[in-house]
Amino acid sequence: MTWYPRENYLKKIRDFYHETDIIKVITGVRRCGKSCLMETIANELKSSGIPSNHIYFFDLDSKDYHKITNPEQLEQLLESVPKVRGTKYLFVDEIQNVKDFELILNSFRRSNKWSIFITGSNSYLLSGELMTKLTGRYIEFEMFPLSFEEYEGIKKFYGKKIASDRQEELQNYILEGGFPRTIQLENIAAKRRYVQSVIEEIFEKDIRRRLKIRNKNTFETVQKYIINNFAATTSLKSLKKAIEQNGTAISEATIARYVKALLDAKILCECPRFDMKSKKSLSGEKKYYLADTAFYCAQNTDNRINFGPVLENITYIYAKSHDYSVAVGRIGKLECDFILRNNEMRYSYIQVAYTIALSKDTEDREYRPLEAIKDNYPKYVVTADSILQQRNGIEHINLIDFMRNGKEFLA
Repeated sequence: MTWYPRENYLKKIRDFYHETDIIKVITGVRRCGKSCLMETIANELKSSGIPSNHIYFFDLDSKDYHKITNPEQLEQLLESVPKVRGTKYLFVDEIQNVKDFELILNSFRRSNKWSIFITGSNSYLLSGELMTKLTGRYIEFEMFPLSFEEYEGIKKFYGKKIASDRQEELQNYILEGGFPRTIQLENIAAKRRYVQSVIEEIFEKDIRRRLKIRNKNTFETVQKYIINNFAATTSLKSLKKAIEQNGTAISEATIARYVKALLDAKILCECPRFDMKSKKSLSGEKKYYLADTAFYCAQNTDNRINFGPVLENITYIYAKSHDYSVAVGRIGKLECDFILRNNEMRYSYIQVAYTIALSKDTEDREYRPLEAIKDNYPKYVVTADSILQQRNGIEHINLIDFMRNGKEFLA
C-alpha cells in the first residue's frame, strides 16, 4: 500500500538508509504514523532497485508476532530470514515488546550485513541497556502526529475536502488533531472517539505495564489537569495545589512519577526554560506541550478554543517536526515563547499570539521580549492576523500561511 510520504522525516533518514553500523530508531506517540513511515522507507528502497527478498518487516504488535517477547524468540525469528548476498534491510515495529531486544539487535548490527530500522512508542526504548550497549551505534528520529502542512497534505493525498477559509481549516486541524487515521473518519465525534481510544491504548500498553498505578482515577486526574493546562508555566508545587483543590490528595513525588510517565509515553513534551543572560538552563517551573491538540479536544465537551496556548502548541510541533531544538527563553523579567536552534547551531526567536491587532499594549507585549534580545538572529512575531507589520527588524508572520507553505524559521 502507498502511504502519504512524511517528507519532513524521510529527508532526515535517507542519508542512513544503507548504513549497517547504525540502528535507525523511530520514536513517537502511538498512532502518529511510525509504521507507515517505515513502510514508505521500504517502498523507497524497492523503487531504488533493492530486491524485495532483501527487505523484511515485522510488526511485533500484530497477531503473527505478538508472542515474541524475549531475545531468544527474536533471534529465532531473525535467523529464519533466508540467506541472500548483500545487505538485508530489517524493519521491526514496536520493538519494546521484546525484553532485552538490544542484545540481539546489537549482534546483528555488528555483522555489517543488516541495515536495521526499529520503532518504539515510549521513551523506555532509549533508556537503560540500549543507551549503554549501543552508544554511538544508533540514531533517534523523533516523530510527531501531523503538523498543519502535513494535515493539509494528507487530505489532498486522500482526496479529502480542504476548507477554503484558512481560519476554518486551522480550526478543523485544532479540533480533529493530527493522528493520520482520523483523516479517514467522517465526523468529529468519530475522530474524538478514536483519539480517546489512543489515550486508553497508551495507558494500558505504555504506562500501566511499566508503572504500578495503584489508583487509575488519581492518575487520570493528574493527566487531565496537565492536558487541560498545556503551555502554562507550572511546577510540582503548583500542580499539587491545583489538584488537591479538586479534592484529590496527592504527593509531589507521585505527581512527578505520573508526569514522567506521560512524557515517556510521549503524550506530553517538556520544553526546557533557558536564561539568556546567564546562558544556563532553568530548573523548577516548566512548560509542557501536547504531542497533539486532539488530546485536549478529546477530553473536553465543547469546541471553545483558547487560541493563545493552542497556537503555541502548533508552533512547537511544527518547529520540532522541522528538526529544531526548542526552549523557552527568559530575558530578565521578560519571557520569549520559543528559542529555536538548528543543526548548524544557528538561532531564531519567536513570540506567539492569536492577534496583536486589538491594542497597542498587546502589540508592545509581544514585541518587547524580542526587542530585548541584542543579537542578529531572526526574530518573529507569529499570529493569525491577516494584516502584517514589521517593527525594529522583527518579522510579523501569519502562522497559517507560513505552515501551509512549509516554510522554515530561518535560523
